[in-house]
Parts: sequence; structure tokens; C-alpha cells
Amino acid sequence: MLFAIDVGNTNVKFGIHDGQQWTHVWRVQTVADRMADEYAAYFRQFFADSGLDITQLKNSVVSSVVPKLTPGMIQIAERYVPCKPVVLQYGMNLGINILTDFPHQVGADLIADAVAAYDHFKTNCIVVDFGTATKFIAVNAQGDFLGVAISAGLHATVDSLVSKAAKLPYVDLVPPPSVIGRNTVHSMQAGLVVGYVAMTEGLIDRVKAELGDAKVVATGGLVSLIAPLTDRFDVVDPYLTLEGLRLVAERNV
Repeated sequence: MLFAIDVGNTNVKFGIHDGQQWTHVWRVQTVADRMADEYAAYFRQFFADSGLDITQLKNSVVSSVVPKLTPGMIQIAERYVPCKPVVLQYGMNLGINILTDFPHQVGADLIADAVAAYDHFKTNCIVVDFGTATKFIAVNAQGDFLGVAISAGLHATVDSLVSKAAKLPYVDLVPPPSVIGRNTVHSMQAGLVVGYVAMTEGLIDRVKAELGDAKVVATGGLVSLIAPLTDRFDVVDPYLTLEGLRLVAERNV
């Protein structure tokens, strides 16, 4: 079994792949000051509750965009897996080429998303990853990672709006009955939810205008909210980043 650790700005994901599919995926809130032993305790409890045998872990892969947590996550992988973990970074065998101005600055999560999308489509593709930030990743038919558009994530947008406007409350992130809101809650939902969908569609269209016709895959924590409200996605895959990690692990073990 493959043990994957994906450290994002909001969540740390632990994933188990049995060679055929992701059988277990667990999430823990990202806390930069949390000790590695605390995350290890979460992992052991998840494993025990699922009735899995930890000695069956054969390989591991680590991706992190939180540098403070990276060494501890590598230690966890080394503790429970008999061989050295693969740590995703620019310069290893990825199956794609990073053609940005500063390739070493590209986030590991972006690389993993691009690796998985290109492996799936083998043609022009766009990844839309709805995380702490929303990323629009462009990969061409030759497997060249061309670049990214980054916008504030929906939760960050809500937090910013509510913190700056004293009379605006937090609202449920669901589509309103009408884009023309007739009360404060519906008005905010129209601007936030429907507006975010419009931003997503607009950026996809503009990326396609530069890249050419492309397949679009959506992933990330808010994909279940956005995907039903648009027809722009060819594939919705909540495990896309983990799948990219699996491919990188296979190519670099």
C-alpha cells in the first residue's frame, strides 16, 4: 500500500492507495505549530479505527506547501514505511515539464494536480483547484506546465467581505433563488456563490482563448459546491492531487 501525505494551507490529507484505488482519505486541520507527534497520533488513530494493518505500507510520498510542517511529515512517513519517502519537488521525474519563469517556486500541490490531469487527458488541459486559494493550471498537449492563475478562495473572499463590512453577516454558501437578491442573505449569496461561478467560468474561457481547446478537471475542498452550478468541467475528481502524488511516487521510488 502507498501512504500519501498532502500538506495544504487549510488541511493535511493522509491517503492510502491499495494499488487500485484510494481506499481511505483522512483530513486534519493544518496548524503550523502542531508537532509531528500530534499528527502521527491522528494518523495512528485513523489507521486503527479503519482496521488497517500499518505493516502493509510499502511506499510513501509527501507533498507540502507549508515549509514549517514539511520535516515533521517526512519523519512520519519514515516512521511507518520501510523505505525512504518520495518528497515531491521540482527536478524529479514528473512526467511533465515546468516551463514557468521560476520552476522551483511552483507549489507541490500545483505540480501534483498538473501531473494527474495530464496523465489522464494527454492533451491540453486546465485544472481548477478550489482550495484556500483557487488555482487555474494550464498544461499543453506536449505536457508543458505553462502557468497558473491564482485567485482568493471562496472562504477567504467571504472572510474578507464580512470583516470589512460591519452589517454583513456570514451566510451559508449555497446558491440563492435569484441572482437579483431581495434580502441581505440572498444578495450576498448571489454575489459570492453565483459571482464565484461566473469568475470561474470567465477564467476558464480566457485560459482556453490562450491555450486552445482544452479538457477541464476540477478538484479541491469546494468543488462539490461549484461543480453542480456550471457546465465547464469535463471531470470532477476530489482526489486529483493525491493521484498526482501516486504517479510521482511510481516514477521516483
